[in-house]
Amino acid sequence: MPEHAISPILEILIPICELMGITVVAISTLSAFGRYIRMLVTREVSDIKFRLASGLALSLEFKMAAEILKTVQVRSFEELTVLGIVIALRALLSFLIHFEMKYKE
Repeated sequence: MPEHAISPILEILIPICELMGITVVAISTLSAFGRYIRMLVTREVSDIKFRLASGLALSLEFKMAAEILKTVQVRSFEELTVLGIVIALRALLSFLIHFEMKYKE
């Protein structure tokens, strides 16, 4: 498929993936804060950190999907290097969140 046909599709898909990641962060954070306030009032135990970490991990997956789609639009080695570093950092963050979730259960 020619590049000129893919580019308009990517210009729609990349911001959608980014927006999904931002939405998941916002909802997860607000939900965790609501659970925290409820926990303060009712004194019931809740797994706030686990749920927040799960939401953050999911949002990183959406953000990484957007970065992977961006690799199709790379025009130079410098852009590829920056993109590779961003993907590596997001993968590291995702790994650390999953590691924390695994050992905090």
